[in-house]
Formats: sequence, C-alpha cells, structure tokens
Amino acid sequence: MDRELQEILAEGYLDGLDALSVPELRAKRATCREVETKLSYLRRLIQGHHDIVGGELTRRRDGGSPDDIASLVDRLPSILADRVRGPGQGRLTATVEPGELTGELVDRFTAVTRRVSLDDASEVGDVELERVATDLGALEVEVSATRRAMFDRIDAVEAELTRRYRDGEANVDDLLIGDDRPEG
Repeated sequence: MDRELQEILAEGYLDGLDALSVPELRAKRATCREVETKLSYLRRLIQGHHDIVGGELTRRRDGGSPDDIASLVDRLPSILADRVRGPGQGRLTATVEPGELTGELVDRFTAVTRRVSLDDASEVGDVELERVATDLGALEVEVSATRRAMFDRIDAVEAELTRRYRDGEANVDDLLIGDDRPEG
C-alpha cells in the first residue's frame, strides 16, 4: 500500500486530469478507492484496539484487578459498540474485503499492538497501557487525516468524470458499463 499511497498523495497526482481518457480516470478512481478501503479497514482495527485498551484502563481505574480479564471480555460488546457509527456522513466502500494490509502504517500498528497482550492483561502495567493508548490514538489521527486526503483525490477524479458527462464530453451510455464489465 505504501507505493500506491505515496503516489496518490504526491503533489502532482491530480495534475492533468482533464487530459486523461475516461478509462484512465476510472482506473485512477478505482486505485484511490482500493487504497482508501485499506486505510478504512486499518483505521477500524486501530480504533478497536484503542477502545479495548481504553476499556481496560477504565476498568482498572474503577478498581478492577489486572488479573480479572473475564470482566474485560464481558464488557467487549459495549466497548466496541461505542463507534458503530462515526460522526461524519460516511462513505460506502466499493468492496468489503480490503485485501492484504501492508506498509509503514500497518507496521507501526503491529508494533504498537505487540507491546500489549490483552489475553494476559495482568502482565501489562497501567503505564504501558497508557502509552499504547496514546500511540494508538495518535496513529488513528494520522490514518484519519490520510483518509481525508484520499477522499479529496477521489472527489477530484469524480468531479472530472461528472463534468465530462454533464458537458457531453463522455457518453452517458458508458455509465451502464461497469469498470470491470466488457462493453457490448
């Protein structure tokens, strides 16, 4: 994902959209959507881990013992339900399966989550849990900002496609032909 992400977020990525063919614009949009789907999935993973770590910290602050992992497990449905719906309008992804997650952001997420094993929470101190929560929160903010930048790219490509259909530069009948279906 790193190479594609860097390419898409590069300053000149949107230059010359008006010179691209409709199939090239669709391909660019599809690539942006694929990378955004991966980022969205990664953000959900980060949020889930962050919420669980935060739930464990709250449980401990409320007097729960680090050895009582069962009470954390019992609370998981309510902990993870807090973010069922985000504050924004949201966007539907084209696919549910994000594909393989790779790259620097994924590596950082993995490194943070390896520092704390909640299946044996008694081995993890409060200070380390706080550090992990902080690091996950910062990573979530970074991934969210990256996703916003991806949406800006997707919106720009879609605006160019829309302009062409509106101005008659592209054939509206082409809308009936999906990105991956043969013409005819």
